[in-house]
Amino acid sequence: VHVSEDMGNSWKKISPDLTTNDPVKTDQSKTGGLSKDNSGAENHCTIFTIAESPLDQNVIWVGTDDGNVQVTTNGGKNWTNTTPNISGLPANTWCYHIEASVHGKGTAYAVFDGHTKNDMNAYVYKTTDYGKTWTSIATDQIETFARNIQEDYENEDLLFLGTEFGLYITVDGGKNWSKFTNNMPATAVHFVDLQKKTNDLVMGTHGRGVIIIDDISPLRQINQEMLQESVHFFDTKPTVMKEESGFGGGSTELQFVGPNPPSSALVMYYLKKRHTFGKMSMEIQDQDGNVLATPTPSKSKGINIVKWNYSYKLPKIAKAKTFTFGGFTAPQVPAGTYKVVLKKGKQTYEHDLVLVNDKKSQMTDAQRIAKHEIDMKLYNMNQDLAYMVYDLDETVAKAEAVAKENPKAKKVANALVEELNALKETLVITSGDNYVDSAEPQLREKLADTYGKIAGSFTPPSASDMENIALIEERFNEAKASFEKIKSKRLKKLNDFITKNELEPLKLKTFEEFLSE
Repeated sequence: VHVSEDMGNSWKKISPDLTTNDPVKTDQSKTGGLSKDNSGAENHCTIFTIAESPLDQNVIWVGTDDGNVQVTTNGGKNWTNTTPNISGLPANTWCYHIEASVHGKGTAYAVFDGHTKNDMNAYVYKTTDYGKTWTSIATDQIETFARNIQEDYENEDLLFLGTEFGLYITVDGGKNWSKFTNNMPATAVHFVDLQKKTNDLVMGTHGRGVIIIDDISPLRQINQEMLQESVHFFDTKPTVMKEESGFGGGSTELQFVGPNPPSSALVMYYLKKRHTFGKMSMEIQDQDGNVLATPTPSKSKGINIVKWNYSYKLPKIAKAKTFTFGGFTAPQVPAGTYKVVLKKGKQTYEHDLVLVNDKKSQMTDAQRIAKHEIDMKLYNMNQDLAYMVYDLDETVAKAEAVAKENPKAKKVANALVEELNALKETLVITSGDNYVDSAEPQLREKLADTYGKIAGSFTPPSASDMENIALIEERFNEAKASFEKIKSKRLKKLNDFITKNELEPLKLKTFEEFLSE
């Protein structure tokens, strides 16, 4: 072992040969072939892994490819071979990795790989006394040999093991291991590291490059008591509501890139058993109990993740002949604490979800509040218009049916239908389509387009936007007044006829029933 104290400009030796220095393994002339093989693959006795204690720079661990595990506690002045203290390990098994612990100066983990000698068993050991004693933490649950181990920096019992066929995790210090299969291929994991700032688990693999598991911090909450609960919500850090468009970017098909962590709020929960029978639903509610969104819950056994894009439900848009993007835009909810309500059979489970504003936002708090009020005004106006058109269509259908079955009502019904259809033509496009014989946009199209533009942006509405909104609101109020006037005059006469002749009255869904469809 050599050490440099000047960024590699000079080096000094701080150890003797720490390998077995077995001449059988180092004799390059005896490779088993007809001629000497100078690749070095057949000859070894090499220090393969070095680990310095993060708690004491004088504690250094060394593992060799011929089976030695050496340690110094005084910066290299003296070294101790701890291999004789490791029971159950076949002689000269390759020490592939040593992990020096952050939880104790004398604590370390060693992983050995014997596959080159056709030994596919996992050899994973832990010491807490500088190698005087070693304890095996490998179990039969690990199906193949291992190469690397990484401890969690906060929970000493949370360990990640890289094996030939994927990643294994233990939450009880190695008493039990589980294979991690959530979008993780069964590929050889050669190295594992944990990013302290973001808690991302980074793996170097054979043939698959780099695989990253975003933010493993919820796993720190797992313990045996939690695993006995039917449902358990994991605490998550506050979600930053990023103010960025979901569009843009280019093709990444031929690039070595992966998706960024989701910007959505994550609802993470554990199910002791897969939910099979009965209903299971999830709601996002505000503090007053109003339902804002209804994401579909995952029902799998184990850890489940549900994403919520911190937005309200998509608005109900008035039925018409044309298509509008406004119906695919939902305003963001304000920052604050929201309630996740999971209903599983007859049981109800609740959990808080915290949202915070993006510090990179170009809007002030006052601008954001004002914009949200405008977003919601247009959102509600869209839904009010949708219900108005539904009410109008149902009234027309009823009037036409009454007139068809009762000639005496034809005059009253026809007058009502004529006025309602004339009004509808100013509310929505009633002819043509998006491509052929397109008609001029009416109130629905102007309202939805304006709403989509403003609610989908991350800047305050402009002065021209505000003028446009005022015109749309004026036209909307005029339409409501006209509709009420027609109903009070024409519809009243039709209802009087229906009542007098004991016919089936007009039945409408309530506004809430209409929105819940």
